[in-house]
Amino acid sequence: MKRLDQKLARIRAGQYTRSDFIIADAKDCDMGPSLTAFGPKREPDGSWVRYYSRREFLENIAAVVKQDIVDIMLVSASNLEALLENGVFAGSAVKPAIRANDTSDIWRVRGGAYHIKPSRAFRTASLSRVMSGSPMPDKTAAFTGTDLGLYSITFNNDLDADIASLEAYAEFRDDCAANGFKYFLEVFNPNVDSRIDPALVPHYVNDCILRCLSGVMSADRPQFLKVAYNGPKALEELASFDPSLIVGVLGGGAGTTRDTFELLHQAERYGARVALFGRKINLAEDPLAIVALMRAVANGEATPEEAVKAYHDSLAKKGIRPLRPLDDDNTITETPLKH
Repeated sequence: MKRLDQKLARIRAGQYTRSDFIIADAKDCDMGPSLTAFGPKREPDGSWVRYYSRREFLENIAAVVKQDIVDIMLVSASNLEALLENGVFAGSAVKPAIRANDTSDIWRVRGGAYHIKPSRAFRTASLSRVMSGSPMPDKTAAFTGTDLGLYSITFNNDLDADIASLEAYAEFRDDCAANGFKYFLEVFNPNVDSRIDPALVPHYVNDCILRCLSGVMSADRPQFLKVAYNGPKALEELASFDPSLIVGVLGGGAGTTRDTFELLHQAERYGARVALFGRKINLAEDPLAIVALMRAVANGEATPEEAVKAYHDSLAKKGIRPLRPLDDDNTITETPLKH
């Protein structure tokens, strides 16, 4: 069993402790913004060099897996193939997962305007291929793939668009059942003007999540949810409604280092049991240090403020110039975290 399976089992059994909080590194950005999302390669003094190449990005992923702190490493199907060929997950307790669909609202490519239109369902990855792998060039046996992926959906209060998204989700569940594939469900806030009072958007999203799952039997339900943190009230409402539905939060923008630790702290406090952070890890000056301190905050071993100070101390020891002065970096800037 992977560490993820053990934690999920304890959470479902009502035996959760803070050490069971699940941390995922979402390095599936090539399925959305693509090249620019691999992150900026910087000199120790903070100066920008260029964007990371795919090879370098894969090396960064391998380093996080080797660190053995995150519970899930989320990547694209093509990058999973490369990582498996290089033996990155061999003997590792980290569970690999793939982005199983790439809806149009994440297509934030340079010059593109796809993301400002209502989300449209789309899938690139083949579940059967992801699970079985493919033969390596010099071998006849196939390498083992993964049986876990992320499926995302966005509700926009648009009847035609939302029905189309739900029909695509139903097709995906059938595909999962046919292949013995498991998934977790990411539900974004509306990506266009939904004509909903902003104060009601968090509750609209909660209602849409629960409504769309009400007709889904347990065998076809997600392993857990990945949702935007819309403040304590909305998260607590969703997390306390049905103990069988494990709730996780997505990271959103990079923000300050305090935003990273504060989001994890508040999410755990108000009922989330999973944090799936992409840019908050990938764009940090030292991703490995961020991950280590995320674990400390999740375990209750450090407050968010203490973790920021420890992070800056770590950067100083390594000769890495922080992107912001300590006081600025220890400031909460993201609106939901200020509630």
